[in-house]
Amino acid sequence: MKSPRRSAQVLRVIGGQWRSRRLEFPDLPGLRPTPDRVRETLFNWLAPVLPGACCLDLFAGSGALGIEALSRGAANVVFVERHSSAVRTLRDNLDRLHVRNARIDQAEALTWLCSPGTPFDIVWLDPPFGEGLLAPACARLEQGGWLAATAWIYLEAEAGQPPPLLPPHWTFYREKIAGMVAYRLVRRNMLTLT
Repeated sequence: MKSPRRSAQVLRVIGGQWRSRRLEFPDLPGLRPTPDRVRETLFNWLAPVLPGACCLDLFAGSGALGIEALSRGAANVVFVERHSSAVRTLRDNLDRLHVRNARIDQAEALTWLCSPGTPFDIVWLDPPFGEGLLAPACARLEQGGWLAATAWIYLEAEAGQPPPLLPPHWTFYREKIAGMVAYRLVRRNMLTLT
């Protein structure tokens, strides 16, 4: 007997060239796209630095953050996701939008970060809740050469959880709570270090 197929979920692009486009993503355990309200706030914060930025959507899931960035003028996005069905759907969605400036790597995020790094201007960290992945991801991003000198890093976690320990030259820029989600924008600043 076949197992029942999980139904698809839908997300909406908030702004940019694909504004109001609806995209499906699979219903997988732990996969929950960043809510519309949170994405709107986050991309308002990033508006001055997003056009032309090289971006990394680690723990990509539905790809909501990376797709939103591409819609709003990011130069390119690398999506990293471990679930094969999420990767398939993300490829389908990028094809549907005729995206050519993106790459999808199917891999465990922390393992992927062990390879040699290429600096990104903006990184999104929205791992599955309750798995303790934010702090080690931050450490590997810093140690592996994955960040531009003044990179922006987005952190999403369950509300009520303390923020992760950050490398010494990272500072909190903005933070908010929306329902069950705590979200923070962090800035890396290596330019002031001598």
